[in-house]
Amino acid sequence: MARHHYSCPMRWSDMDAFGHVNNVVFIRYLEEARIDFMFRLAPGEGSPSFAGGSVVARHEIDYKLPLVHRHEPVTVELWVTKIGAATLTIAYEIKDEDQVYVRASTVVVPYDLDAARPRRITAEEKSFLVKYLDDAEALAA
Repeated sequence: MARHHYSCPMRWSDMDAFGHVNNVVFIRYLEEARIDFMFRLAPGEGSPSFAGGSVVARHEIDYKLPLVHRHEPVTVELWVTKIGAATLTIAYEIKDEDQVYVRASTVVVPYDLDAARPRRITAEEKSFLVKYLDDAEALAA
């Protein structure tokens, strides 16, 4: 199973009054990594996969350690834990080499923007996603 690694830049404005990255900003970091994964890495040049849209149905996030601003980016590592007919679940860790700041998951629903409704995951999308599927987590679900 492969994992996608996204190097996420930190901004001065990410900090809150307590001097660490605000909890809401972590959701933005997850979004940046997910978009990088689903759109930039989607199969094939000009492929319509995921380009038609997707919506977030659920976020779950566990904050493990505070993260303070620094000039070096933080790594967002992500992988797929479940592929359904019309949903997928992505797991994440926001981390450095030796520390995990956040563990999270997102349920994503592919969406047909023209029809304004959810749609099924295509065969092309599934073949892309399965490369990132954590078999152990998928079997436990």
